[in-house]
Amino acid sequence: MYWFAAFKGHCSFLVMSTSCMEAHAGELEAYDTSKGTIRFTADKPLPEALVRAHIKENEARSSR
Repeated sequence: MYWFAAFKGHCSFLVMSTSCMEAHAGELEAYDTSKGTIRFTADKPLPEALVRAHIKENEARSSR
């Protein structure tokens, strides 16, 4: 599962599983992160590979 949240100065991508964050740690070094949150702005969107990997992980989990 995952959620998005929008605030005045940034958006947040909230993840329930940190495995994708760990797998893409190198790409996320440029982002403000916490245990299950990645904060980003419109001019610095999330890496597409991370989002696709997280969606794939969710689909695999839901098909069990």
